[in-house]
Amino acid sequence: MPGPLHGVRIVDATTVVLGPLATQMLGDLGADVVKVEPPEGDTTRKLGPSRNPDMAAFYLACNRNKRSVVLDLKKPAGHAALMRLVKGADVFVHNFRPQAAARLKVEYERVRAVNPGIVYCATYGFRAAGPYGEKPVYDDIIQAASGLAALQAPLVGDPRYLPTIVADKTSSMAVAHALLAGLYHKARTGEGQAIEVPMFETVVAWMMVEHLYGETFLPALDTPGYKRVLNRWRRPFPTKDGYLAIIPYTDAHWQTFFRVAGREDLLADPRFQTLASRLTHIEMLYAELGKIAATRTNAEWLAMLDAANVPATVVNTLDSILTDPQLEATGFWKTIDHPSEGPLRTPDIPATYSRTPGDIRRHQPRLGEHSVEILKEAGLSEEDIRAMLAGGATAQP
Repeated sequence: MPGPLHGVRIVDATTVVLGPLATQMLGDLGADVVKVEPPEGDTTRKLGPSRNPDMAAFYLACNRNKRSVVLDLKKPAGHAALMRLVKGADVFVHNFRPQAAARLKVEYERVRAVNPGIVYCATYGFRAAGPYGEKPVYDDIIQAASGLAALQAPLVGDPRYLPTIVADKTSSMAVAHALLAGLYHKARTGEGQAIEVPMFETVVAWMMVEHLYGETFLPALDTPGYKRVLNRWRRPFPTKDGYLAIIPYTDAHWQTFFRVAGREDLLADPRFQTLASRLTHIEMLYAELGKIAATRTNAEWLAMLDAANVPATVVNTLDSILTDPQLEATGFWKTIDHPSEGPLRTPDIPATYSRTPGDIRRHQPRLGEHSVEILKEAGLSEEDIRAMLAGGATAQP
């Protein structure tokens, strides 16, 4: 059966990761995603190793289940073609800053005039109405502005960026979520609307779930920051032959752990009896956990703790995650044969559906691979398309 979004058409004028990853998620679920690219292509086409020009690893990670059309929106013919595409679409999404969107004439009111039922989504670094609304943004900027980088300071001595583009990818999920909500409202009422998904506000809300903490209350009952996760001892613990994540959490977990570890002396320690008392003495507790972990090998611990139902796992690396037994057993890593790039590894669609499963239907497109096909679908004549190709308003491989 087709995916749950079969029949939905998305015109995607985003680049890099925030927008493309979101629209890939929706493409995986069956949406027809038309990727609108400038003549030079999405910048990620050149980011990372590649077998062929403009088909780098970074681009391949965010752009399956899409078709590519080149449109130079600065040229009248390119802009007019975009409006033809938007007229037949359910969703239009872009990541132009507000002033750039105005210069390119793709603001909500202009797009709405062409298609009143459009679900229009603008993805920015910051909410457009604020003083930062026009600031240029990349993942590191949001990690710094949101306080995420500063969370590393108590652990390593100074602010650090997480070694993953967490702001982009978290915001991508927020974009997908927002578009699904917009499509649901449209399905119920026939109404489109303007949606704004800002990275900064999205990541602050995400991060402060646990870290608002005492500042949840007015006046504050404690400082901000969840003490357990800010503890310098919260990390994988060295064992006799490697590292292991050992995470007793409930009262029962800790009692069981102390017993199987042979540390009955800690069972009656009042500092470690309840969730509240453990949180108060979290550094001491994790320091003890680190000492205990060092007494056995990974295999010994996993056999004991799995049998006792205490949460624990190996510490995978970027290499070992490719052969993790859970992922191998569930067929998570897929191999696809790309017509120009050859065999490619790609992750599976994480969620499963009993009636409308997602699917990897389309390979990642070459720049402008579907330009002529998509423009014909939009109603442009062959003569119009030839003129656009000759004038640089569109392109094909």
